[in-house]
Amino acid sequence: MFQMLRDRVAIVTGAARGIGLEITRLLLAHGARVALVDIHSGPLGQTAALLGEAAADFPVDVADAGAVSQLVQDVVDRFGCVEILINNAAINPITPWDEICPEEWERVFAVNVRGPYLLMRAVAPAMQRQGWGRIINIASIAGKQGGPNSGIHYCASKAALMDMTRYLARQVGRDGITVNSVAPGIVDTDMTASWPLVVKAAWNERNPIPRLAQPLDIARAVLFLASDLAEYITGETLDVNGGALMD
Repeated sequence: MFQMLRDRVAIVTGAARGIGLEITRLLLAHGARVALVDIHSGPLGQTAALLGEAAADFPVDVADAGAVSQLVQDVVDRFGCVEILINNAAINPITPWDEICPEEWERVFAVNVRGPYLLMRAVAPAMQRQGWGRIINIASIAGKQGGPNSGIHYCASKAALMDMTRYLARQVGRDGITVNSVAPGIVDTDMTASWPLVVKAAWNERNPIPRLAQPLDIARAVLFLASDLAEYITGETLDVNGGALMD
């Protein structure tokens, strides 16, 4: 198989399961070496152990500035550089908008917005020095539509992430770094496993492609944006939603 990312070094957050795990598997299959990052150290270590020597686990809370700085240094020490960053870690508590406490609001923004910002800030200097980098943020259709099946804080955080993507793309494009985001619709993962069947059935009924996304659908979009095939694309949000939103 042609390997689109041979010897590239990537960081994938939220890598212990779901979309992050599928992204990790696909990047590894295309020749990358991958630092798996997740707050859940047990599942993360078990996952990394099954993926071979090109994968290494780094249990980190992405909202912790000191831990993120140390993470990037540890990845450089292990693999020699950082060339690709996939900001996938996120949380989505389904709490009615008028019942969200300040602590829950702040935790969602800490993981979904502050975490990606800290990581982008931490990896950008190395990418600028080497003159090549790919930053890909996993956003959501909820950040464009105010998804009724997600919390208001989740929707707002994903809208912020897409705007951060556009902002940073303008700052680092001349350094050989592209910054893009991927906005999935409903994906068949643990996060959506508890959603009512009627919600999923309604999604399938109205969608031009009548099924939920699989994590591999999102991973393929990430692979494209991380590769040289997308070297002239930056500041974009790639919708991967089966046609639910066309903009």
